[in-house]
Amino acid sequence: MSKLEDQFTIHFWGVRGSIACPGAATVRYGGNTPCVEMLVGGYRLIFDAGTGIHVLGRSLLGDLPVSGHLFFSHSHWDHIQGFPFFSPAFMEGNEFDIYGGVIPHGVTIEHRLHDQMNQPNFPVPLQVMGANLRFHNLDYGDTVNLGDVTISTGALNHPGGAMGYRVSWGDYAVAYITDTEHFPDRLDRNVLELVDRADVLIYDSTYTDQEYYHPQTSKIGWGHSTWQEGVKIAQAAQVKKLVIFHHDPTHDDEFMDAIEIQSQQVFAGSIVAREGMKILVSESVSIANL
Repeated sequence: MSKLEDQFTIHFWGVRGSIACPGAATVRYGGNTPCVEMLVGGYRLIFDAGTGIHVLGRSLLGDLPVSGHLFFSHSHWDHIQGFPFFSPAFMEGNEFDIYGGVIPHGVTIEHRLHDQMNQPNFPVPLQVMGANLRFHNLDYGDTVNLGDVTISTGALNHPGGAMGYRVSWGDYAVAYITDTEHFPDRLDRNVLELVDRADVLIYDSTYTDQEYYHPQTSKIGWGHSTWQEGVKIAQAAQVKKLVIFHHDPTHDDEFMDAIEIQSQQVFAGSIVAREGMKILVSESVSIANL
């Protein structure tokens, strides 16, 4: 095996939810919306195409031609808005398989990306992209097999629906669970199945419990969860590493510092996602900030 084929790494290119928030107050954790790259068993897997995918795309330009598999959790704006700025998708010789669920009325992920880039929303249509783009529709519960890598799917609790993913390779497993809202009286069975004994759980922790249950500004019903609920899931599923993800745009670096301290006091295996952070799953889940 080559070095690439013998590794499982996670690289965070965008970690925010809702809207990009670059600026002096978010320099350390980053302001780009969701995009997570996994290199596993020789395959490049990309989860969501928020503004972070623009940065990923630029990093790939020195290694052309490139191929990859792009999985969408759903098509809310913060998870697709970077796709029209993903430079490798415009270049002939590159290849990308694109996966997503079909929302009510039969609208596919291809239709939704096409509409995003259609006039008057964007000046360049999807058809101009020169890479070979192959679209695949997924139903909840489907699996995708790429060599020795298996990507499992499950339904999440989010307005309009969202899809969670579990990436398995050999003895390793990583779960990507965003956007989802926990239930008040039980742990989500779909989530538990996807994250069971995973090495790494990337979990929607948009709010704190204090924000979520605030009597005047409650976030109940908004489709997102809290880091405290992420800890509960991680403990129940015997997860090794919890990655707090999909940060609220109003949470500055100092706020995120406090969340990391508090979360580690109750679950030592927790960490707050930062742009540029790299997790080496196949090397005892070690962390590097690049």
